[in-house]
Amino acid sequence: MVYALFSLGLLAAVGAVYTAAIGYLWFRQERLLFEPTPLPHDEPLVDDPDVHEQWIEVPGARLSVAQLRLPKPRGVVFFLHGNSGNLMDCLADIDAFRQVNFDVVMFDYRGYGKSTGCIESEEQLRGDVRYTWEYFADQYEGKRIVIAGQSLGTALAAGLSAELTAAGRTPDLTMLVSPYSSMRALADELYPWVPSQVLRYPLHTAEHAARVTGPLMLVHGDRDELIGIHHSEALCTAVPQAQLLRVEGAGHGDVHTFPSYRKALAGALACL
Repeated sequence: MVYALFSLGLLAAVGAVYTAAIGYLWFRQERLLFEPTPLPHDEPLVDDPDVHEQWIEVPGARLSVAQLRLPKPRGVVFFLHGNSGNLMDCLADIDAFRQVNFDVVMFDYRGYGKSTGCIESEEQLRGDVRYTWEYFADQYEGKRIVIAGQSLGTALAAGLSAELTAAGRTPDLTMLVSPYSSMRALADELYPWVPSQVLRYPLHTAEHAARVTGPLMLVHGDRDELIGIHHSEALCTAVPQAQLLRVEGAGHGDVHTFPSYRKALAGALACL
């Protein structure tokens, strides 16, 4: 009898802890998914004279935007960064785009870098992506359009490309670096004890990518321990026209430092 009561009490305690953990994940999800690094508003992102900073007003926030603006660009790369850091990290590799004569537009999500506000939902996040792209779209009418994302940004890039495709403005290239097939699939791998219903940011990369009819380039390090390369392989299954570059020896955050990636990027943009 005592043992039975003890077992029931233990089960109740475990259940209470589990319920509390699930509740924490539901209400504090943004803290787990997003790792912003803020910047002072008066700190320059970069000293390069052809990189222009500006603000874009969205409902409830101001977004910090950087634009590499070349004299006569062949097109533009609209780039969506990962879940950590800020624009300053992304701008360190801007030379790769200068060399192939492509402008670049990128922005910090809410709470990142100099951007104000907080990310509150996937719908809000996608809305900011859409609004920022539309702000610059007219500048590149008749030029080559590349929608690119890295890590967290890959689902956002795939979603924007799908929207543009549906509107009859299919991008010339969609490029996803270190992508996940969906945040739900990734969460199931990393946190198998968490019910999928708890995830408020499902971020379905594969579903959106499957609606893109233009070229899709995937880049993935074969030693990526955060998002395994099998996610890119799943995307290749979902999107027949996808091409996968396996970067030998690369992990998750260092793909861009490998010569094979830089060569493939330059080749892909030069051929557009």
